[in-house]
Amino acid sequence: PEVLKDLDKRGLLFAAPKFEHDYPHCWRCGTPLIYYARSSWFIKVTEVKEDLIRNNKEINWIPKSIGEGRFGDWLENIQDWGISRNRYWGTPLNIWECPGCGNQTAIGSRKELAEKTGDPAAETVELHRPYIDRFFIKCEKCGQDMKRVPEVIDCWFDSGAMPFAQLHYPFENKELFDKQFPAQFISEAVDQTRGWFYSLHAEATLLFNKPAFKNVIVLGLVQDENGQKMSKSKGNAVDPFEALATYGADAIRWYFYTNSAPWLPSRFAGKTVQEGQRGFLGTLWNTYAFFVLYANIDGFSAAKYKLEPDKLPVMDRWILSRLMSTIGGVDEDLENYRIPEAGKKLAAYVDDLSNWYVRRCRERFWAGGMEQDKINAYMTLWTCLVEISKAAAPMVPFMTEEIYRNLVTTDFPTAPKSVHLCDFPAVDASLIDKALEKDMEIIRDIVVLGRSCRNTANIKNRQPIARMFVRMNADMADADIAGNAMATAVITEELNVKEITFTDDVREFTSYSFKPQLKTVGPKYGKLVGAIGAALKTLDGNAAMDELNEKSEMVLDAGGEKVTLTKEDLLIEMTQKEGFVSMEDYGITVVLDTNLTQELIDEGIVNEVISKLQNMRKDAGFEVTDHIEMSVTGSDRVAAIVKAHEKAITDKVLAERVDYENACGEAKAWDLGEDKVTLGVKKIG
Repeated sequence: PEVLKDLDKRGLLFAAPKFEHDYPHCWRCGTPLIYYARSSWFIKVTEVKEDLIRNNKEINWIPKSIGEGRFGDWLENIQDWGISRNRYWGTPLNIWECPGCGNQTAIGSRKELAEKTGDPAAETVELHRPYIDRFFIKCEKCGQDMKRVPEVIDCWFDSGAMPFAQLHYPFENKELFDKQFPAQFISEAVDQTRGWFYSLHAEATLLFNKPAFKNVIVLGLVQDENGQKMSKSKGNAVDPFEALATYGADAIRWYFYTNSAPWLPSRFAGKTVQEGQRGFLGTLWNTYAFFVLYANIDGFSAAKYKLEPDKLPVMDRWILSRLMSTIGGVDEDLENYRIPEAGKKLAAYVDDLSNWYVRRCRERFWAGGMEQDKINAYMTLWTCLVEISKAAAPMVPFMTEEIYRNLVTTDFPTAPKSVHLCDFPAVDASLIDKALEKDMEIIRDIVVLGRSCRNTANIKNRQPIARMFVRMNADMADADIAGNAMATAVITEELNVKEITFTDDVREFTSYSFKPQLKTVGPKYGKLVGAIGAALKTLDGNAAMDELNEKSEMVLDAGGEKVTLTKEDLLIEMTQKEGFVSMEDYGITVVLDTNLTQELIDEGIVNEVISKLQNMRKDAGFEVTDHIEMSVTGSDRVAAIVKAHEKAITDKVLAERVDYENACGEAKAWDLGEDKVTLGVKKIG
């Protein structure tokens, strides 16, 4: 009422005696609408149109196209706001009208009602109750009894009053209101652009000449997996409670955060949600489970130690640098409403943590005792899990809470009791080493290319290879890779290669072949395509590639005519010398020597046997610390190879003895290429 009185005094409230309304004959039944005229009350928002437009320009709309387009266009064509409704429920207008002369007056409080009516009982009446109709006010113009207009306010008007009504302003809490208004941030679906967003904006402009909010993020609608709007009548609506029971809240939240920008429509499909379960969520949980498994075995508690950066090996320093870079990147993305980008950074980090750091450091956790290197590994992984859980908590609140409470609150009684009571993690710049991160990225690129070479040659990673060659482009000259002991160790271990050589020239092993790219060469040279193809076959591959890299083009004689070709005009394929396989990408060329000696083949058999025995231990349900007896039967050749490398094998699988005559315990036949062997495992004790 106070708002309406203020608007009335400023001439922004008026009544229209006959205004055509539309009514559904029956709610959502699809029958025709009935139109008839009624008297209605309006707010003259057209009077403040320029203020509405100006205030809108102060708002940071995400995306801007909604604020400038859908909402901005709405303001440009604004019409006066009909706020009265003939309904039973809602805030009453509390306007009295004279049936004689049509004079009207607004009542804003019980005290004012008592003064106008001369009846002290009015001070005890709730203004929204129907029985205030028994009070009469004398018309100041003609003296007749005025009666309350039996109408309520548009519910959207109530919603727009939220910023001040929730604080009972202006009657109290002025300082709190001044502190909280305008709001820092609001969010709703796109269908509220001309609903709640508008009512907030209109009332803030009408009453305070300010925008109601500083930032607004507009959410797109959820569609079915075929891109259709969900509807109960169409039968394609997803029951949210069934989805929660099937996939879990974290998985569904993660899907919406990472599937697309929030303001774009999202297609909801169970299989896509499950990809997130298997990917980010599954990887994070498995990494946490790995830590818990070995921490329990060793009785490790982070409260007993501290992270000492100056004592850390390179892998620890790298993953901590990646942690801090990721936290900084996620914080910046969230600050700028780049939600999927933040999620992808988290996912990339967790993938690095699991599939590179933990996989490469597993044996550090397996070591006996509690030496400094093992402490470093535990503290590094503990720190990474705790801090990345804090960063991911807004997106996956339940899993991160489980991880945090187990890793932190159990051992640190004074720490916040929940991850959601923690501050967003701060970036420790002293732990960031961008050069190391870049070097590790190059190392991983080399490993990826090396694995591609192995796949091309159909050589498993457990089969050792004698040597490999790596060439990097000149723009990688600053990278500390060639001659770096860490880099050499990581690459050779990952690719199971005995020797690595960094070189500026791999021409001894590789060349290039060229074919015309028909979709570009055809339109340019037409009938000369055949002659161009023939000319390309005669080229010295390496020399032609040098010319192409140096000049960004090559010149050919095709059937007596001069032809100029760029990389876009060519299909380029790297070729290799027999016995060598090469791959090129990321500005890197990797060449593997695929010639295998008998010694290398035997070592490959040893690795296969170890792998199979480890799998059998796991399948049999043995603990990682259980010692076993093992057997090797069915192949004299494999048995001889195992005998020659017996200690290396038994140390890996915790075997106390090997039986070469009789199969023991859980026995299983395996196909090791040309050899077929039966292996057995039996727990001792």
